[in-house]
Amino acid sequence: MKRPPTATELNLCLCHSCGLACDMTDEPHQCPRCDAPLHRRKTNSLARTWAYMFAALAFYVPANLLPVMNTTMLGNGSDSTIMSGVLEFWEHGAWDIALIIFIASIAVPGVKFVALSLLLITVQRDSLWARKERSKLFRFVELIGYWSMLDVLVVALVAALVKFQALGDIEPRPGILFFGLVVVFTMLSAMSFDPRLIWDHSAHQEAVDEEVMDEPIQS
Repeated sequence: MKRPPTATELNLCLCHSCGLACDMTDEPHQCPRCDAPLHRRKTNSLARTWAYMFAALAFYVPANLLPVMNTTMLGNGSDSTIMSGVLEFWEHGAWDIALIIFIASIAVPGVKFVALSLLLITVQRDSLWARKERSKLFRFVELIGYWSMLDVLVVALVAALVKFQALGDIEPRPGILFFGLVVVFTMLSAMSFDPRLIWDHSAHQEAVDEEVMDEPIQS
């Protein structure tokens, strides 16, 4: 059974900016709709994805160990890390804010590290395992990346509430900077990964299988 032609065989390329399927025959290779440069594949995709992810992992440790804010109420000041802030909000009954901070600051980066590592390792091993599911996993990583700054927004909201009460003060601490760097580098890592690499081996294998099936059987 013949498979449908691929975009490469039709000399087409998808624009990363607007999603238009563009003909790569003419030069220069720019999208006719948004003038963005066209690339058949992301350059050094695996190397850049690994590099950004290791950088995010390096910043993830101080982001969780260093205090992210200092709160002063009625003359008493204390530093709070991400986890201590989650426990403090939970103990004071603000379980919704505690849950948001925990998911955005602890769970989401951890899920992204595990998911990207799985995608990178399986691609480098030319694995044919669960290609469709791995493609969906990459889309999920892209989706949750946009919500990774929730923790920073919560800190800003808490700072505004504390200052509004005029009974205390709140200041950011170095941990929030490291957490922002974690968010940036994990997003860059996801953006650098080329999901088409998941299907490269299978497309090549299908082409080989078709050539074998088309060969005449010699008696």
